[in-house]
Amino acid sequence: MKYLSLIFFMSLLPQYAGKSLSGDGSHPKTFEDIKNEIAGYSDIAKAIIDLAVHGKAQNRSYERLAVFADTVGPRLSGSKNLDAAIKYMFSALQKDGLENVHLEPVKVPHWERGEEFAMMLEPRNHSVAILGLGSSVATPPEGITAEVIVVASFDELHRRAQEAKGKIVVYNQPFVSYGETVRYRSQGAVEAAKVGAVASLIRSIASFSIDSPHTGWQSYQSGIPRIPTACISVEDAEMMSRMSLRGTKIVVYLKMGARTYPDSPSFNTVAEIVGNKYPEQIVLVSGHLDSWDVGQGAMDDGGGAFISWEALSLIKDLGLRPKRTLRMVLWTGEEQGGVGAEQYYQLHKENISNFDIVMESDEGTFKPSGLAFTGNAKARDIIREIMALLLPINITDVFDNADGTDINYWMRDGVPGASLRDDLSKYFWFHHSQGDTMTVQDPNQMNLCAAVWTVVSYVIADMEEMLPSSNHIRCFENLKGERPEPGVRRGLRCQRMRLKRSIKQIINFLRLRRIRVKRSNKGQQGLEQNYIFHLSFYTKPQGNNLRLHIL
Repeated sequence: MKYLSLIFFMSLLPQYAGKSLSGDGSHPKTFEDIKNEIAGYSDIAKAIIDLAVHGKAQNRSYERLAVFADTVGPRLSGSKNLDAAIKYMFSALQKDGLENVHLEPVKVPHWERGEEFAMMLEPRNHSVAILGLGSSVATPPEGITAEVIVVASFDELHRRAQEAKGKIVVYNQPFVSYGETVRYRSQGAVEAAKVGAVASLIRSIASFSIDSPHTGWQSYQSGIPRIPTACISVEDAEMMSRMSLRGTKIVVYLKMGARTYPDSPSFNTVAEIVGNKYPEQIVLVSGHLDSWDVGQGAMDDGGGAFISWEALSLIKDLGLRPKRTLRMVLWTGEEQGGVGAEQYYQLHKENISNFDIVMESDEGTFKPSGLAFTGNAKARDIIREIMALLLPINITDVFDNADGTDINYWMRDGVPGASLRDDLSKYFWFHHSQGDTMTVQDPNQMNLCAAVWTVVSYVIADMEEMLPSSNHIRCFENLKGERPEPGVRRGLRCQRMRLKRSIKQIINFLRLRRIRVKRSNKGQQGLEQNYIFHLSFYTKPQGNNLRLHIL
């Protein structure tokens, strides 16, 4: 492996980090050049929109999803249904004529809820609808009968800790937002166990309810007793709260047969349209194929998975082939914390500089309003120009902070990320419940979502230059045993410049801009560390990579 070190002054370089070199060694494109390039995609964008919204592909993503959801049903991590779903999609993607269709093996959690039953015995008999939470332990075979204490917050639970011992804690926390309120689902059992409770029942994390419990993943904490935990409906939580406030004694019988098995083999499902100029560079679109074991998983996240498939299908149908590879990944094990995506990241992160953008749709496919984006200011300006191509369907907004469990690993390391932004007003009515079925989906709205997803992903994949990135990685992470130069601290955060050219081209590029370049094979001890950068090159089979290291 070649290893070449260059030293030059810090004040002269940062403005060029993250930019691509043009093929002839000239200056990078100005933003005006990029705007003009994007405007040139107007006809292609209109063709995509026409095909997806008005043409032969109209309603196709909806119809494909309906057949899939009705045939396979819910797809819990580790279940036979998820295995069947992966086999179904592998076959369907091959029949669609996509390229490099393959499965990448991962391990996912395997939990089953078993039989569940809850009954309020005092002050009257009342059947309590429950859904056990993922990873919950079972009750004893005979079940648990205990008095209930109702609290509205963790603070109230801690204040009343002495009352909670030996009881079932019922949380009746108000729904503020999913991000804020979901902590009661994820941490409720742990906090209840800390004060000696024997079980916890948590008001479903839902903005609206028709006596429907909503499930989800929860986590135990080392050293804290593991107690059974489930969600109950908003209605039952509020009823027990009213009873409790009146001083009425409440007794509940709870029986849960949940079991956790060793992790199971599963797969991320991958298909591509291979780029015709920079095939090693990746624009990734995605959704997750797994779901909870209730409903059909049509909304969460069948819709996101199927508009990602639709993006590749539309591009193929139009006879388009972008410069970069457009890769679709259907994640597995997302509902358990993105375990399939984390393993994908570990497998592919050594090529992180080749990932142009990572996109995930996992908040429904209702009426779209735009795109949420995470990246630097220059990249955001480019995304705004791309979104302007969607003016014919009036979906042009760019929002802050892309959201996606499965793409967070990449965004955390500086790769630009995007997520679909749509009308979430009813999303949590159905989320993780029996109500997540095809009845929730609207074919016209899915058409619009597919058009947005396709236009954005295609244009980014076909532009001459990659998006500007603030891609930070660990120094020497992939040097395959190379020892760091003296004076460079292992583990320092550093910036990888996204340049894929020969070393000679890069040196010429730097010199062209009057950046003083000095070759050195010696350690850099004794240099003024406040003003010096260490620029290192190394070669791999995929090409040369440039890294910028702070001394």
